[in-house]
Amino acid sequence: MGSILHGNATTTPRIRKEIQDAQESLATLAERYYINEKTVLHWKHADGVEDKKSGPKFRKSVLNELEQQVICTVRRHLRLPLDDLLIVFKPLIPALTRSNLHRCLQHYGLSRLPKDELSMEKKPFKQYNIGYVHVDITELHGETGKWYLFVAIDRLTKYVYVELHQGMTEGNAVDFLRNLQAECVFKITHILTDNGAQFTYKLLPEKDRPATEHPFDAQCKAFGIEHRTTKFRHPWINGQVDVTNKIIKQATEQFHCADPEELKMHLMTFLLYYNHQQPLKSLKLKTPWGLIVECHNQNPEFFKSNPIDKIVGLNMPEGLV
Repeated sequence: MGSILHGNATTTPRIRKEIQDAQESLATLAERYYINEKTVLHWKHADGVEDKKSGPKFRKSVLNELEQQVICTVRRHLRLPLDDLLIVFKPLIPALTRSNLHRCLQHYGLSRLPKDELSMEKKPFKQYNIGYVHVDITELHGETGKWYLFVAIDRLTKYVYVELHQGMTEGNAVDFLRNLQAECVFKITHILTDNGAQFTYKLLPEKDRPATEHPFDAQCKAFGIEHRTTKFRHPWINGQVDVTNKIIKQATEQFHCADPEELKMHLMTFLLYYNHQQPLKSLKLKTPWGLIVECHNQNPEFFKSNPIDKIVGLNMPEGLV
């Protein structure tokens, strides 16, 4: 590894070593290396060849040692931001300013909040084969009124399927599941939803739950799909579909739609672009449909039909024209 020299250094460690070992006069060495005689004299009697630290040997501060240690202790344990620390300690330490507080934290390596050990031990996001689908409902507002958008996204390929309904009822949730099952070329193995009443009775007390099974759960069982729900008070578990909801809203609500049919056409146009033409960074610049085709070529047992059969036009397989 090379040495890091001072910005104004005129010699290298090799030249300094040669100066220390040489027997010639200072003037001869200065002329040979094109440096000042004072520089030759300095390195001639130096105890090493490395640059020493520049700047003051002792750090001056208006804060005494006790004050600095108290500030650092509070920073480590309470993890307060810089401005909050200033508010806490300013009445106790009149000489404290935002700049000398920052220099104090910087000197002790606390200018950035230390990472929590628990947060550093992040578990990797469990990978599933194609067929693990996240489902959620979001609201769309516009000139046509309020509508409920049922959204499904495959965890692996990011393939999105949506439906627009006037209400978020159990019946609409079941219809959405049936249409999703019919639309997908791959086999749906898992469905992850929140604990809304459209999907499960888990939020209801035991005494208030109907004796029969929830229609959505029953339909999942009929299709051989494992229905999972998010943990209570942990909605971020289903965050993947929440991000998709935001993308759809940004692409939809900024346009004027005269009636629901026009809104549905706009949603269809966006989905065709997103699923078939939009390269996604999370998929290493592949499109969701392109990754579906790739998955089929590698693992056809995960599919109900060949995704190529859904492509029309110039890419239609022979025999389907």
